[in-house]
Amino acid sequence: MTAQAAATSPLRQLLLASRPVSWINTAFPFAAAYLLTTRQVDVTLIVGTLFFLVPYNLAMYGINDVFDYESDLRNPRKGGAEGALLDRSMHRRTLVAAVALCVPFVVYLVVVGSPLSWLVLALSLFAVAAYSVKGLRFKEVPFLDSATSSFHFVSPALYGLVLAGAVFTPGLWLVLVAFFLWGVGSHAFGAVQDVVPDREGGIASIATVLGAARTTQLAVTAWALAGVAMLFTPWPGPLAAVLAIPYIATAAPYLTVPDEGASAANRGWRRFLWINYACGFVVTMLLIWEWNA
Repeated sequence: MTAQAAATSPLRQLLLASRPVSWINTAFPFAAAYLLTTRQVDVTLIVGTLFFLVPYNLAMYGINDVFDYESDLRNPRKGGAEGALLDRSMHRRTLVAAVALCVPFVVYLVVVGSPLSWLVLALSLFAVAAYSVKGLRFKEVPFLDSATSSFHFVSPALYGLVLAGAVFTPGLWLVLVAFFLWGVGSHAFGAVQDVVPDREGGIASIATVLGAARTTQLAVTAWALAGVAMLFTPWPGPLAAVLAIPYIATAAPYLTVPDEGASAANRGWRRFLWINYACGFVVTMLLIWEWNA
């Protein structure tokens, strides 16, 4: 197989569509929530983690790449780690693969779950589809786009807690609120770099409505509020409040960026992706501390 053929092979396109760089962002919240609640490694932990690692991400991002094809053609970021530019011939394959890969995991999780866990899982999967599919397109409803995107990452944690039978204390709710605010800020900042191609493609977003500078300011505010929320969680949760700082510092240079120069925020977005890994490491250390407390 030639290098060119390998670059456009169906499996490679499906892999790119699932955003491997982001797999951990959905698998880790589920695994951490479930494991800290049950305090044991079991089949459900493994199955759920694998589901939120690959199938969930292929569904979330693959569906988005199919229905965003026309606008992605005008977006220079697409075609790599930040989003696949799927061949038209791959659209149906991607949708079929996403459903086929999810179904066995969902069946198992429904069998072992409770009615409340079914509801949370159903809402999570609905949000995955509703963000992109025609007729719903939550991603084109400003503010709802950021809230839905954040739910994509919070819902695996919420599902893990419900599936494991966690007791929802005020401190636990604050952690989830902080996580949700982090997600809102992350989506908003990610939308800044796409202001111009989104407008050219006729796609509405929080950034096309507010403009690049105000959207960046909103993202910084959301991250700051997430940090404040963590200050009121049980120990060692307050230590995680400092994790808001690197995100705020990354977005700070773009607080006044004009719309026509918004593509420059891609540099900050690339740093954001690496910051996620560094902050994820710190969160892991805090969770281990909590485990041994």
